[in-house]
Amino acid sequence: MRLLHTSDWHLGRAFHRVNMLGAQAEFIGHLVTTVRERGVDAVVVSGDVYDRAVPPLAAVELYDDALHRLADLGVPTVMISGNHDSARRLGVGAGLIDRAGIHLRTEPSASGTPVVLSDTHGEVAFYGLPYLEPALVKDEFGVEKAGHEAVLAAAMDRVRADLAARPSGTRSVVLAHAFVTGGEASDSERDITVGGVASVPAGVFDGVDYVALGHLHGCQTITERVRYSGSPLAYSFSETDHRKTMWLVDLGADGSVTAERVDCPVPRALARIRGPLEELLADPELTRHEDAWIEATLTDPVRPADPMARLAERFPHTLSLVFDPERAPGDPDVSYARRLADRSDQEIAEDFVAHVRGAGPDERERAVLQDAFDAVRADETVREVAR
Repeated sequence: MRLLHTSDWHLGRAFHRVNMLGAQAEFIGHLVTTVRERGVDAVVVSGDVYDRAVPPLAAVELYDDALHRLADLGVPTVMISGNHDSARRLGVGAGLIDRAGIHLRTEPSASGTPVVLSDTHGEVAFYGLPYLEPALVKDEFGVEKAGHEAVLAAAMDRVRADLAARPSGTRSVVLAHAFVTGGEASDSERDITVGGVASVPAGVFDGVDYVALGHLHGCQTITERVRYSGSPLAYSFSETDHRKTMWLVDLGADGSVTAERVDCPVPRALARIRGPLEELLADPELTRHEDAWIEATLTDPVRPADPMARLAERFPHTLSLVFDPERAPGDPDVSYARRLADRSDQEIAEDFVAHVRGAGPDERERAVLQDAFDAVRADETVREVAR
């Protein structure tokens, strides 16, 4: 069986101030063409279909168009909700849409109930594990302490139990939206840390033939059977070096996996340039970036006049301007933002406690701080779901 694995469409999202709807529509057209021309038997979409719980109307219309075009091809599609989606909204009408071959899996309670498809070698069971927010699903899965590993492990126990009851030789595919250990993050993914831990080990998914992951925006191979497709488009300059693709996966009669990357359309190249303004404007090596979307980091010790306008004369698609003056490490003018760079909320809070009272928090106090941050994140998730 040939699968096309994609995820993280983020329909409705912009790239800085650039509307990406046209590029997203071009990707959908490319997806449909790939399904038709490469003999795809099933499409799997591993979450974050939309960029937010209440997407703009134009994004909903594009999603609707994508479903109609896939249904017209007669190729089954299995889709789960991600942490950016409203599971309830995405799952509206799932029973009816199911009849058209579009299988939406947005309910955690249905994690162990597969979509079963067949080829000449027998049945393939597709298990959809929507994004599992630990604080919201721990009771459903009967885990004592909310955590990503605990709830995913419990969901996978249901998958393995159902698979064990099926005929011998039944192959299996799991769709999941999670941060798996070994994956490389970018600036584009929303933080899903709980209890100080965001990632889960790949071993959680042992026992199935292929795991189609979503959440991380870079295409990645965790193991030969566990892969991220990544997002089809770049949504931050941290993705400048990404090659945006989908996975074309052939699932053999014995459950063996072979995979090929299929490139996605690139609306415009990305480039990060860095240096004093005058050097950036004159450097001949940067000619190749003149038509790219640009993030420029200026290192002038004194902020130059009209930097964006001057950059735009050579790089008309400059979208982001960052000031990072080159100073000695002990210079008192080193910015507060630079001092906080790459530090977590927990670390910043602990530093604040140490600054105020002269000593950092003890283990009990660290746990209190972590519980407070987890509670805020859980509250934000609940409010997002309720919108």
